[in-house]
Amino acid sequence: MKHARLLKGTAAAALLIGLAAVNPLQALARDHHEQQAPAVTVKLVNARGEAIGSATLTQKHDAVMVRVEASKLTPGEHGLHFHETGKCEIPGFTTAGAHFNPAARMHGFNNPKGFHNGDLPNLKADAGGNAKAEFETKVVTLKQGEPNSLLKTGGTALVIHDKADDYVTDPSGNSGDRIACGVIQ
Repeated sequence: MKHARLLKGTAAAALLIGLAAVNPLQALARDHHEQQAPAVTVKLVNARGEAIGSATLTQKHDAVMVRVEASKLTPGEHGLHFHETGKCEIPGFTTAGAHFNPAARMHGFNNPKGFHNGDLPNLKADAGGNAKAEFETKVVTLKQGEPNSLLKTGGTALVIHDKADDYVTDPSGNSGDRIACGVIQ
């Protein structure tokens, strides 16, 4: 997962605090710029059309910060991917199309032939079916007009799968059925 990484809240805060101690004016300018960064909220629904959570996507310099919160999932890991079409028709969400893959690569972070732009870290649900994750990806953007933009004409989608992504098997990491979806536009 060299292009997507999990962030720890305290480590990120310590980094910001450390930067502020070195040069407070630069840290304030950067914080102000990041507050102005484009953000997109994605409402996630399950196969019955019930709201189960949301994701917030924020452009931060050369990366997109992804924050996901979901409930009513089965405990364990679930594949999480950006898909190529901004449609989430229940019950199977097949209208979301394949993984977002403008670079025409194979699936999976561990695939020697590369990985899809839509490949993301697995989402882990606790024993109560709740999941919360925060990470960034540098292979997509929210800047319109770019070939790797999630805000392309027609939009894209964020999909949660039934099983964990194995990070290697093409086309979807053996992650099973699509159990939740949200339109990105």
